[in-house]
Amino acid sequence: MFDDFGGFIMNMITGLPGIIIAMVVHEFAHARVAYALGDFTPKLAGRLTLNPAAHIDPIGLLMLLIAHFGWAKPVQINPYNFRNPRRDDLLVSLAGPAANLITAFLTVIFMVLLVKMDFEMSRGMHLVLSLIMVININFAIFNMIPFPPLDGFHVLRNILPYEMARQLEGLERYSMIFLIIILMTPILSYVFVPMQRFILGIFQAIVNIFL
Repeated sequence: MFDDFGGFIMNMITGLPGIIIAMVVHEFAHARVAYALGDFTPKLAGRLTLNPAAHIDPIGLLMLLIAHFGWAKPVQINPYNFRNPRRDDLLVSLAGPAANLITAFLTVIFMVLLVKMDFEMSRGMHLVLSLIMVININFAIFNMIPFPPLDGFHVLRNILPYEMARQLEGLERYSMIFLIIILMTPILSYVFVPMQRFILGIFQAIVNIFL
């Protein structure tokens, strides 16, 4: 029992940097792109920072560590401040997952460079860096699932014809039901495993070309 508890605590400790980084870069990217596109709402809310305190919801972080499902403080935006509301809202929605993928890729490059420089990584350091990579990839994949309230739903809503998008908005009232379905069924395993392999394959191909 104590070995299991010790392993649980160790998993929490080694996974914590990846979870915090993934949350922060994801929400900061939403805020920064919204601000760049003309919406000052994130700036007024103090979200144009990489300070974790501005983005982390303590309960959401704890839930993510314990139950592997949690949340950060959502970035509030006002689409009416955008020059092109549908296009710009689409870009803001894509910014978070894109930032997670970029973070994961930079982590891969960092790990490869350490190996090429014959730097001896400890087992703990290798695990932390690996989890930063994996958690950021998982954040991107999960948030691009096209169910409310995830980013993928906003992307889908903004690329559909206007009338279809209006009908789709009615699904937002069932967002909690969708989340329960996602978490309580094997749907995530069918999505995550092939997508992880696909993304890591792309990363490896790029690294092999340049490094």
